[in-house]
Amino acid sequence: MPDKNVEMWGGVECTIRRIGEGYTDQLESSGHRYRVEDLDLFADLGIKKLRYPVLWEQVAPNSLDEPDWSWTDERLNRLRELGIDPIVTLLHHGSGPHYTALHRENFVPGLARFAEMVAERYPWINHYTPVNEPLTTARFSGLYGIWYPHGIDDQTFVRIQLNHIKGTKAAMQAVRKINPQAQLVQTEDLGKTQCTPALEYQAEYENNRRWLTFDLLCGRIDQDHPMWDYLRTNCATESELMELVSDPCPPDVLGINYYITSERFLDENHEAYQGHHRVSCNERPDYADVEAVRVRLVELTGQYRLLMEAWERYNLPLAVTEVHIDCTREEQMRWVQQAWNTANQLKAEGVDMRAITIWSLLGAYDWNSLLTRPGTFYESGVFDMSGGTPRPTALFKMIRSLSRDGHYEHPLLQSKGWWEREERFHYHHHCPTHQTT
Repeated sequence: MPDKNVEMWGGVECTIRRIGEGYTDQLESSGHRYRVEDLDLFADLGIKKLRYPVLWEQVAPNSLDEPDWSWTDERLNRLRELGIDPIVTLLHHGSGPHYTALHRENFVPGLARFAEMVAERYPWINHYTPVNEPLTTARFSGLYGIWYPHGIDDQTFVRIQLNHIKGTKAAMQAVRKINPQAQLVQTEDLGKTQCTPALEYQAEYENNRRWLTFDLLCGRIDQDHPMWDYLRTNCATESELMELVSDPCPPDVLGINYYITSERFLDENHEAYQGHHRVSCNERPDYADVEAVRVRLVELTGQYRLLMEAWERYNLPLAVTEVHIDCTREEQMRWVQQAWNTANQLKAEGVDMRAITIWSLLGAYDWNSLLTRPGTFYESGVFDMSGGTPRPTALFKMIRSLSRDGHYEHPLLQSKGWWEREERFHYHHHCPTHQTT
C-alpha cells in the first residue's frame, strides 16, 4: 500500500458479557473459537494489524493461578507466522471472571497481574488494549444497569470508570517491565450530543463526559476540569485523581470508534419520538435520547470533525479502531469508503492518522439489543457467518484492494450512503438546536 495512505487493520468481535450470573461469548457465537483457519482468511485481506482477544475471562476463568493458554498459544503463534501484528485486548466489554467485578477493589491488581502474565508468555507482542471502550462499558454496567454489576447510579459508574483507567495504567506498567516498547492503543466511542435549548445542561455534561477516558489517562482532570466536581461528588478521591495528573498513562494511539448511532439528540418533547429511549432521573425532566442522524434540522458533526477535535485536543496519533455499519452490503461498502477517505484526508492535512479498522471481520451477534437477547440477531461483516462457515462478502474484495493497492473502484460507491440521503429522517425537530462542545 502506498505510504501516502493510512493502513488497513482488522478486528474480531470478541465480547464476553455478563448479565446476572450468565455469560455470552461472541467467539462461541461466530464459531471462531474453534477455527484457527479463520486467521488465514484474515491474512488474505492484507491487513497490517488485528485487534485480537486474550481475554481474562477466557484464559483464567477460575483463578489467575490456573491459566489455560492453549487457545491463545495456537492463535497468536499463527498470527506471528502470518506476519500480522496483534493488538491484544484483555477485557472487551466484560466484567472479568466471577472472582472479580468492575467495581471491586481486586479488579485493578487482578488486571495488572493478568497483563503481566500475558507479557511474560508473549514478550514479542507490542500493542495492547487492556480495556476496550472503558467509558461505554462503565455507562452500560454502572449507569444504565444493562450489564453486570447492573449499577444505575453515578457512584457505581464513576467507580467502574476509575477502575478501568487505573487498571489500564497498572496493566501497561506491568507489561512495560517486560517489554518497554509496548504501546497502549486505547479505544473509545466518540460521538457528540446536541439538544433543544431546555436540555443544554445535559448535553454539556455528556459532551464533557465523552472525553473522560482519554482525559483521565492523559492526566488532565484536576480542579479546573469541568468533570472534577462531578467525579468528586460521586466518590472519586482527590488523591486518585491527582495521582493520574502527576503520573499519567497517555495512549500511544487514540483508537476512535465511530458509529452512525454515536451522535445523539436530546429533546424534552419525547412524545414526538415514539418507541425511542426516554430518560428520567431524579428531578430531571423526561426526554428522548435518539440518533441525531434521524432528526431533520440537526446537522451531524461527522467523523472528520470529531477526529479533528481529538487531534487538536491531544495531538496524539489516531486510528479509527472500529468501522462497521449494520446494513446492506452496498451501504457497508459506502461506510468503509467514507471512513477510508476521511482518514486519508486527515493524514494528507498533517494529522498523525495511522489506520482504519474493519470491525468486525466475522460480524457480530445481538448488538441490536445490547447483548440482552442472545441468539436472536446477526449482522455480517467482511465474512458472512449465516451459513455456519465464513463466506467472503463483497467487502472482502474491497478491503483487500484498499489494503494492498490503496484504492477501490465500484459503481455503487458513486452513490451517497443512507445517512446522507433524505430517507434517513424519521423525526422533524422544530426548535433551534443547541450544540455544546
